[in-house]
Amino acid sequence: MFPVFGNTVKEPPRGFDELPPANEEKCMFDRYRPTFFSIVCLLGCLTTAAASFGAPPKVKGRRTYARSLQEQIEQLKTDEQMAQFAKSRRRLATDRYRPIYHYVNPEGKLSDPNGLCYWQGRYHLFYQAYPLEDPRQHWGHAVSDDLVHWKDLPLAIYPSIEDACYSGSTLVEKDRVIALYYGAGVGNMVAISSDPLLLNWEKIPGNPVIPVSVAGHNDPCIWKEKDGYYALLGKRPSGPMVQQLFFSKDLQNWKYLGPFVEGTGFLKRSEDGAVPYFWPIGDKHILIFASHQRGAQYLLGDYDKINHKFNPFAHGRFNFGTIYPGGVHAPSATPDGKGGVYVINNINAALPWGTLAWNEIMSLAQVLTLNEDNTLGIEPHPAVESLHDNHKHVGATSLSANQDIVLEGIEGNAMELAAEIDPQNAREVCINVLRSPDNEEYTSVKFYRSRQDALAIDSSRSSLRPDVLGRPPEVSPFTLPDGEPLKLRIFIDKSVVEVFANGRQCLALRVYPEREDSVGVSIRAQGSDAVLRRLDAWQMKSIYAESKN
Repeated sequence: MFPVFGNTVKEPPRGFDELPPANEEKCMFDRYRPTFFSIVCLLGCLTTAAASFGAPPKVKGRRTYARSLQEQIEQLKTDEQMAQFAKSRRRLATDRYRPIYHYVNPEGKLSDPNGLCYWQGRYHLFYQAYPLEDPRQHWGHAVSDDLVHWKDLPLAIYPSIEDACYSGSTLVEKDRVIALYYGAGVGNMVAISSDPLLLNWEKIPGNPVIPVSVAGHNDPCIWKEKDGYYALLGKRPSGPMVQQLFFSKDLQNWKYLGPFVEGTGFLKRSEDGAVPYFWPIGDKHILIFASHQRGAQYLLGDYDKINHKFNPFAHGRFNFGTIYPGGVHAPSATPDGKGGVYVINNINAALPWGTLAWNEIMSLAQVLTLNEDNTLGIEPHPAVESLHDNHKHVGATSLSANQDIVLEGIEGNAMELAAEIDPQNAREVCINVLRSPDNEEYTSVKFYRSRQDALAIDSSRSSLRPDVLGRPPEVSPFTLPDGEPLKLRIFIDKSVVEVFANGRQCLALRVYPEREDSVGVSIRAQGSDAVLRRLDAWQMKSIYAESKN
């Protein structure tokens, strides 16, 4: 007999033998969350008011928008919140560290991406936003035609009975989009929208549909099968990773089905499995999630639909060191309609909290595919090439051992480099970007040839600033078979370096060069000679061109 709860049950029934008890310490904290959050929000508001003297006036709360696309577009032209966002973008556009082609929210803090989805011809990205007038988490909102050029939209989901709107996911149906998220202090909540730009969200009766007293603090994902809806709740904030599965026919009444995946052996016992996303990929399935210890990662495996169990056979990461400072934190994912999956991660800051008026950023959209050998293919979304400008080319160049070769005329702090290299017998090949003329500042992208090949971003010499938080190099496993050239795509965007290698690995770090002339590029082979077969460089156009007006 499965426990059932939802709008038909005022209090969750006792004696859930089949359901592991929620973390008691966490539930005790949740019991006092209203008082705690009131204090935090009061302090946050006072701090924000003091820090933003002369900032834009506070906007009003949630409004209701029209139901037709044209009417919504007209309303947004005179929307008070949109006007504040545009003013904030213009004000922050002069910040030298603010990326121009990675999405950053218009103002204030940013954390997890949420509910990435495709609805009526547009991609929608939601995220953990902290409005200046109310620093509790809301769902921020941006829209795109191509997953590259993003436009801000008004805040989507506001707290009501919950203290804050934490992370969750979306499910697109024919006539509506369903959001399932964790409502701080109360449990998992359902909200629904069906208008063209997903501006109006209504929370269904009976929320929270999975109370915090039953499931604890868990960020959920949702999908649908022939018999109904499934929700996956990732245990947090500490391991071991267990994903709990729930089922509902109507979104209001949910029953617990048991552990979906647990004790995989791929993760350390200290790692949890927060913010899960579960989607088909090729003829397999992928579970994308994050641990609060090591950041964004994934499991590939087979899904047993009869017993509702996920059996992973492979594991990989999008972050390879700690998540703070400067690491890849949490994902949001959605099917690409072609058998693959789109993923966007948030990337943490590497400066002390409060140094800037903003903090985290989003990664480029990634396209995940399943290779014939059941490994994961990882590429940047091809639409990023629409930002290319001012192309420069370097032809075949011999790389003599142990010598820095400066690539004259190849420079910038917002560009893409596409390099093809034959490492030959060199034990290390590195491309230094954001390099000062005297090599005092630089960020290294390195390939190590050894018994266990590896790819790395080394930010130890990236900045002379005393307040930049240090971290060891970001090192990922990466095998390059003999005879295969090293193919790197390096995306540099003010304070982030994001690297894709041979269509099967990706890593990123935040960096903060102090010198204005740290814009150069050099290449080096260590130990033995190597060959640069070709290198192409493009300056990248801003996706925020309107903010400069």
